[in-house]
Amino acid sequence: MNDLDDLITDWLTLPDVARRLDLEISRVHRLIEDGELVAVRRGDPVRRVVPAELLTDDGIARHLKGTVTLLRDGGFDDVELLTWLFTDDETLPGRPIDQLRSGQRGEVRRRAQALAL
Repeated sequence: MNDLDDLITDWLTLPDVARRLDLEISRVHRLIEDGELVAVRRGDPVRRVVPAELLTDDGIARHLKGTVTLLRDGGFDDVELLTWLFTDDETLPGRPIDQLRSGQRGEVRRRAQALAL
């Protein structure tokens, strides 16, 4: 399995996410709790961070929440979930996160659902 640092090079702290989305930090915590964003503990010092590519110019990548829900329901933890989202899949083509960012959720959701079985 790929290491997250090899797959994801641009991370945002929760205060950075709050600024980018123009929200209070408490709302960012709620977005994470609700599965609309995914945060993991990384770095030195260790803190919760969010992959920058989960955000677009318009906010949070569309269709992310449903995909996160499918994968979590299938037993994926957040590291496994992010690894899957950011790993290149030539049959898609590209990475699942790129498909979601471009508004293409159908095939990504089908694959996530198949993995969750």
